[in-house]
Amino acid sequence: MQPQDIEDLIERYNKGLTTPEENALVESWYLKYRHDDPYLSHFQLEDDQKESLGRLLNEIGGSSKKIRVSHFAIAASILIFLVAGIYFLVTNNKPPQRIAINKPKKQDVAPGGNKAILTLGDGSTIALNSAKIGKLARQGNIIIKKAADGQISYQDVVVTFHGSKDIIYNTAATPQGGQYQFILSDGTKVWLNAASSIKYPVVFDGSERRVELTGEAYFEVAHNAKKPFKVISNGQTVEVLGTHFDINAYNDEQGIKTTLLEGSVKVSAEGMSNIIKPGEQARFEHGAINVTNVDLDAVVAWKNGFFFFDDNNIQEVMRQLARWYGVEIKYEGQLPSRRFSGEISRNVNLSQILDILSFKKIHYKIEGKTIVVMN
Repeated sequence: MQPQDIEDLIERYNKGLTTPEENALVESWYLKYRHDDPYLSHFQLEDDQKESLGRLLNEIGGSSKKIRVSHFAIAASILIFLVAGIYFLVTNNKPPQRIAINKPKKQDVAPGGNKAILTLGDGSTIALNSAKIGKLARQGNIIIKKAADGQISYQDVVVTFHGSKDIIYNTAATPQGGQYQFILSDGTKVWLNAASSIKYPVVFDGSERRVELTGEAYFEVAHNAKKPFKVISNGQTVEVLGTHFDINAYNDEQGIKTTLLEGSVKVSAEGMSNIIKPGEQARFEHGAINVTNVDLDAVVAWKNGFFFFDDNNIQEVMRQLARWYGVEIKYEGQLPSRRFSGEISRNVNLSQILDILSFKKIHYKIEGKTIVVMN
């Protein structure tokens, strides 16, 4: 690729005229050089961009005048050049601003991980991330165990008692920067997102299986036609017999979103109900339940280790980051009006994600566990 071609590419990028594939090329170049030498000045980076970007394009098969890069080649180049497997295509209807390069940051915040507190029926607590593998506790005929991969399960040791007058409840809660996976006594699998909690009986006795949720969780419910599984969250009830679904019921988000991946789900609230099909999302907000089709991969991206943004504003993005990195978000000046789309690994330091957001001219500074966002 000739120098003039590189100049044309950069000029089109700054005017918002590049394709998503070309955006990925420019941005992967930027992140590579930010990683190789984070102390490069803005001017040094600009002086180096023609030669280095041209070399990157040539290595993955750029043509002399018109760039033709397959999605496979883009993915391969990003795997080679981006640290920690970040994949992010920034899109916007408005022309993007010139890349804003922040000064080197001495502070950073590590990503979250498997952290949760289990509160037993007697009020005692267990820090699951530091608990030893094996038996954690016994409640009635149920033993609570921690597997080598950290997963928590409830297992019968004799015969599950029925007709007990006293129902023993456990509560699992994740902090900001935490997530955890559980297997309930009926075999239902639960993935609990950050800053969430679920209250459930040690044994599902009676005619239904009932749990209470705050925050977000993904469920793979064990089928039992005789005992419907119900999830209660902020005035909404989701009822299933056996299926896969996600509920997002954070108090700081708008509405409660229930998304179905497999099976059938009945969503009820305030005397209304809707039965949704796989690929649909029921949103309970302002006293109404609205059903729409959604991108399932986007909804469960958190469970699979990614942030997924789809034309989100800065506040929506920062709420997700705050929960996963356990930080407080503050804003200085007028809120940036940019919108963000793309996918980013949750297994990277916060500064790397903020560097990606800087492509939209989002300025920031890290002050301990506080992120200050500036326009």
